[in-house]
Amino acid sequence: MKKRIYLASPHMSDEGYEKEYIKEAFDTNWIAPLGENVNKFEEELANYVGSKNAAALSAGTAAIHMAFKALDVKKDDIVFCSSLTFSATANPIIYQNATPVFIDSEKETWNMDPKALEKAFEKYPNPKAVIVVHLYGTPAKIEEIKEICEKHNVPLVEDAAESLGATYNEKQTGTFGKYGIFSFNGNKIITTSGGGMLVSDDEERISKVRFWVTQSREKARHYEHKEIGYNYRMSNIVAGIGRGQLKVLDKRIEQKSNIYYTYKEGFKDINDIKMQPVPNNTKPNHWLSVITLDKNSKVKPLDIMEELEKENIESRPVWKPMHMQPVFKKYDFIKVEDKAVSEDLFERGVCLPSDTKMTKEEQETVINIIKDLWK
Repeated sequence: MKKRIYLASPHMSDEGYEKEYIKEAFDTNWIAPLGENVNKFEEELANYVGSKNAAALSAGTAAIHMAFKALDVKKDDIVFCSSLTFSATANPIIYQNATPVFIDSEKETWNMDPKALEKAFEKYPNPKAVIVVHLYGTPAKIEEIKEICEKHNVPLVEDAAESLGATYNEKQTGTFGKYGIFSFNGNKIITTSGGGMLVSDDEERISKVRFWVTQSREKARHYEHKEIGYNYRMSNIVAGIGRGQLKVLDKRIEQKSNIYYTYKEGFKDINDIKMQPVPNNTKPNHWLSVITLDKNSKVKPLDIMEELEKENIESRPVWKPMHMQPVFKKYDFIKVEDKAVSEDLFERGVCLPSDTKMTKEEQETVINIIKDLWK
C-alpha cells in the first residue's frame, strides 16, 4: 500500500511548541479546565486576529451555538445562513429552535451572495441574525454583507472556521461581525485535535458565554444554577496545543498558499480546470485548494476522485449545499441565478490534497495523475 496523501491532517510544529505547553500543564497539574493555557490561548488568539475578547470552547460548533444564544436567537426566529458550507454552520440554528433560510453563493468568492442576501431581506424583513461562511479560507464579500446587515440593523456572525489568518483589506476574517468563530478541528489550518473560539469586541457577552459554557454555575459555596448551562469549555491541555500551533500559523498559511499556486501552475494548460478564485483585496489562507471543471469537460469530478483513490490519495467533493440536504429540505433557499451557484459548484468541484506535510514530489504526483486524465 502506497503512503497515504491526506486532504488535510494535523501538523504539529517541528520546534515542539505544543509539547512545552502540555508539559507545563502536567507539571502544574492543570490537566482539566481551566488553567493558564486556556486564558493565554484566548488572549493570544484575540491579539492575532485583532479582537478584544475571546472564549475558548470545545468546538467551533459550540462557538456558533453560543453566538446565537448571546444574540438571543430563539424559537421561530429566522437566521440567514450561507448554503454552501458544512452542516456545523447551520445545526446551531436548530439547537435554538430557530428557522434557517439558506442563501446562495456568488461566483467571485463562492461565498454568500450579497444580492441574494438583499433578496432574502425583501422576503423576510426581520431576521434575528445572519451567519456568513468564508469558504475554504477565502473571504466572502464581507464589507458588502456587513453594510447590508447594518442597513437592516441585524447582527452578523462570521463562520471563519476555515479562514483563520485570512484577510479582507488587511483585516482578519472573523472580526467584521458582532461575533466571529474559529475551529481547531483536526483538519483545520492549525489544530488542537478539537476545539473552537468565539471572538467579539463585546466584553460583557463573552464573559456571559464563559459563564454559560461552564454549566452556568453561580458564584456560591454550593452548586447554584439559575440558567441552563453547557459543558463547552476548552480544556487546559487542548489549549496548550493551540498555543503551540498559533506560533506556526503564519508558516502554515505560507505552505497552504504554495500548495494552491503549485496546483494553479500545474493545471494552467488544461482549460477545463479552474482554481477557486482569489478576489481583489483579499489574502486567503488557502486552507483547501479547490478546483472546478468546465461543465462540458470530458473528465468529471468523480473521475478525479476515483483515480486519486487508486493511489491512496484523499480528495473530496465540494460541500453539498445545506438547501440540498435531506435534514434541511423544508427550509427556504434564496438565489438570484437561474441555476443556483452553490449547486453548480457542488456538481463541478473537487477539493484536492492540501496537506502541509505533503512533499513537492507528492503534489507533483497528484498533478500528473489528474493531467493524465486529459490525455
